[in-house]
Amino acid sequence: MDPLDRQAVSDRPILYFAITAHGYGHATRAAAIAAEVQRRCPEVLLVMVTRAPRWLLASYIPGEFIYRPRSLDVGAIQGDSLTMDLPGTLEAWRSLRSRLDSLVAAEADFIRQMSAKNGRVALVLADLPPTAMAIAAAAEVPCWGMGNFGWDFIYRPWGGEFEALADWVAAQFSQCDRLFRLPFSEPMAAFPNQESVGLTGGTPRYGVEELRDRLKLPPVPKERTVLLTFGGLGVDAVPYDAIDAYPDWLFLTFNRHAPAKPNLHVLQDPQDHEVGDRPWRPVDLMPLCDRVVSKPGYSTYSEACRLGLAIATLPRDGFAEAPVLLDGLRRFAPHQLLDAETFFRGDWSFLKEPPNPPMSSDRLATDGTDAIAAAVIEALN
Repeated sequence: MDPLDRQAVSDRPILYFAITAHGYGHATRAAAIAAEVQRRCPEVLLVMVTRAPRWLLASYIPGEFIYRPRSLDVGAIQGDSLTMDLPGTLEAWRSLRSRLDSLVAAEADFIRQMSAKNGRVALVLADLPPTAMAIAAAAEVPCWGMGNFGWDFIYRPWGGEFEALADWVAAQFSQCDRLFRLPFSEPMAAFPNQESVGLTGGTPRYGVEELRDRLKLPPVPKERTVLLTFGGLGVDAVPYDAIDAYPDWLFLTFNRHAPAKPNLHVLQDPQDHEVGDRPWRPVDLMPLCDRVVSKPGYSTYSEACRLGLAIATLPRDGFAEAPVLLDGLRRFAPHQLLDAETFFRGDWSFLKEPPNPPMSSDRLATDGTDAIAAAVIEALN
């Protein structure tokens, strides 16, 4: 049990932050919001409810928080960051819904107990498990959401049993009191009260020279430095031998299984960081880089766009969010849309080509983290 679970703190405002079980991107953008809430209002007690690992949250949140490891939904079961297991997803949802009443009751009881000790659980903020609305209703607490897609939007195109699941998810979302709709979003029609905000994400901790010194990197210029990042689950099939054709470039990766190469720097696995030391995050490395090579994912796109980096992206078939993200990328960011077969064959000639400029002259607002945090603090106080 987290020691904060036993700590009676009189009358602290408490934020119950419910985070989807899908991947790491939702957890990192939620943690960025939580960290800003904590920075602006240190007396807020954060309760982070997610199966994402604690170290991931701590890489964004510098102060104390309660880590409550609960699976509030399923998301999509994945083999890696690009492949999905639809039968496994359905089976996981059947299991979760069979015990949904007890889950909702347990979480509502937890909220009431926190309120009894501290008196101020004023808000459930969700990104974006549909069960959060039922939990908030049972605990008689308002529920706000944040996101760029709803799970009904993902499930419905999969057909069959997923259509009924999408209907159920949409019915839960319709009970959300307020939605902060992020850029690169689908219409999110199930949510009755929407408010558009700017890009969200973390801020790099170090300047370029301090980064080079801390990581003991060679003095490769920014235009030949590339960050390879494919989400929390990674992509095992990345053909790292492709970088042999670029000996005077520097490639950065978090993949601990990547081969040893003179022009490839493997960051320490975040799970292995020393006690008291905050692990590296992709956003911390971005100031070194000219471009990011990634798969479609809001959090990576958002943090790169906030820093003005070009994004070279693989496609992601069968996931309805991906075309929405790619459309937003083409419109608002310097970009390259990669052919998956060519990339995995080891032809990385795209590195020699300049990124395409954004199609729109408009710029995306970058104040989403600030806007959401300010609204949350107002509600808590």
